[in-house]
Amino acid sequence: MTADVVVRCGKADDVDAMLALEEVFPSDRMSRRSVQHFLKAPTARVLVAESASDAMLGNVIGLRRAHSRAMRIYSLVVAADARGLGIGQKLVAALETLAANEACDRVTLEVRADNAAARALYAKLGYRETEALPGYYEDGSDGLRLSRAIG
Repeated sequence: MTADVVVRCGKADDVDAMLALEEVFPSDRMSRRSVQHFLKAPTARVLVAESASDAMLGNVIGLRRAHSRAMRIYSLVVAADARGLGIGQKLVAALETLAANEACDRVTLEVRADNAAARALYAKLGYRETEALPGYYEDGSDGLRLSRAIG
């Protein structure tokens, strides 16, 4: 399946499809304004995964502060019906490549402690838990900070 998936930079007309994907999150969903901001922000990298029929299957948003050597995965989402097909892995790999090309030496992220599928994906990709984040999420759920050296 992932051979038929194209990863490209996000663009302004992706907002509605990105917001539709946000519905998979139990809380902390991005607003229209936030998505529009990230698509324009010079510190954000937005990548989307599309099927051969141009259906959005997922997206990843990476953030990088000026002069930082780290890229932070702010959000990674895969459509419910596309899970388990390697879409998340493909998006993370594309963001890591982009980060390495921008002279980053690591990628970091936060993940819900109760999101077993995401934690398994990140562990498979070599991410290591570096910090517990009690009550980190909007609904009071705990989070974990993860990191991976790249490049």
